[in-house]
Amino acid sequence: MSDLFKALADPGRRKILKLLKAGSMNAGTILKHFQMSGASLNHHLTILRQAGLVTSEKKGQNVIYTINTTVFQEILEWIYEVKGNNNEKK
Repeated sequence: MSDLFKALADPGRRKILKLLKAGSMNAGTILKHFQMSGASLNHHLTILRQAGLVTSEKKGQNVIYTINTTVFQEILEWIYEVKGNNNEKK
């Protein structure tokens, strides 16, 4: 869970997730929306992959990145559980 929150803490990574919400993209397409080097983007994508927020699939010479919405469902369930436990203590 700490990898997840680390990944979400960065505004650039949140922007990548927002872009991928519209559809899968390769790194070159994602990079057009940023003023950063390809190496920096690769670093951000690696963190997102490690957190399970993004999946990647090699297609020919490209790697296609896709948002993993399952993780967001798990986060919402966790938040709901925490919120429910807090309400019971009141």
